[in-house]
Amino acid sequence: MDNKIHTWLEDIDRCINEIFDFLPEECNFLVYKDDLKTKKAVERNLEIIGEAINRISKYKYCNIQIGNAEKIIGTRNRIAHEYDAISDEIIWTIIIRELPKLQQEIVLLRKKY
Repeated sequence: MDNKIHTWLEDIDRCINEIFDFLPEECNFLVYKDDLKTKKAVERNLEIIGEAINRISKYKYCNIQIGNAEKIIGTRNRIAHEYDAISDEIIWTIIIRELPKLQQEIVLLRKKY
């Protein structure tokens, strides 16, 4: 596998793990919502994930397809450029519903590539 692709997949995996590590132990939305440092750390990692997926999708030597890539990149762009339009509820939904699926997909891709 190309070193760039390997690095980007590794970055995504690391960021997902960091997000789960940052979450409150009880995984409670109200606790998350009141923790500014955790929210900022999660948002930063979501930006990195979106940027890594964007780079993978545009890399000319790569044919990797990641589910929901456009939505993930869109979320990254909203966090970076429309930061005032991001709600805690949307980020929490992504964390709880979407990140576990993405994590499984990235683990499989890292084994394959």
